[in-house]
Amino acid sequence: MDGGWQGRVIDAHGHLGSWFNFAIPDASADGLIQVMDRCGVATMCVSHLLGVGPDARSGNALLLSELARYPGRLLGYAVHDPHDPQGPRRLAGLLDAPGVIGVKLHPDTHEHPLDGPGYEPALAMAAERGALVLSHGQHGSPWSDPARFEVVADRHPSLRLLLGHAGLWPTGFAAAARAAQRCPNLTLEICGSRMTARHLARLVAGVGADRMVFGSDTLFLDLRVGLGRVVLAPLARADRDLLLFGTMTRLLEGIR
Repeated sequence: MDGGWQGRVIDAHGHLGSWFNFAIPDASADGLIQVMDRCGVATMCVSHLLGVGPDARSGNALLLSELARYPGRLLGYAVHDPHDPQGPRRLAGLLDAPGVIGVKLHPDTHEHPLDGPGYEPALAMAAERGALVLSHGQHGSPWSDPARFEVVADRHPSLRLLLGHAGLWPTGFAAAARAAQRCPNLTLEICGSRMTARHLARLVAGVGADRMVFGSDTLFLDLRVGLGRVVLAPLARADRDLLLFGTMTRLLEGIR
């Protein structure tokens, strides 16, 4: 297996911190960087789990402190809480902070539809500024089904929108693929415990690796497992390189 990807990988979907019902033996940024070094991951794009969960303000503050400690190794998504009346004002300042590349949305945690009014200010702001938006995507969810990504992508054609987990469930991978095929500004992010090398190869064949990015969902999931799935999948070298760093490098152009 060619190792030319080592030291160049960009992980588009990672996290800092702990989560109440997941066993995370080492939730420190220091430990995360050590695993990244062992795996040949150059950069991880992260949000803070405290922000995804109960406290976006505190979680985003912790995110900024870790971005300052590891400039370039960690890039950040600021979490937007659709229920916070001051959220859009705070997000405007966060997008100006060093190392912040975009916005993280989690419709299922927030119990708010991706195409709903609470997210609209964040989506419009990201589109205007050229920032990335990574949202949790879950086929069959009333909040984050791939069909809602199509609505948002159509509403904001200049938005760089990542469909997290490519729909999450194997039953939803085809729906996520159809959404990406129809919406040129929509990119599939592939992390998830239900994703396999076989599913991955099928998505690449149907969508194209230039419309997909590698993500691990660290610290929820193990970076080594997610990366190994891509490295060992039956893919052409050019497609593997696009997944591991090429597509994300293009999406980050003009942000960093």
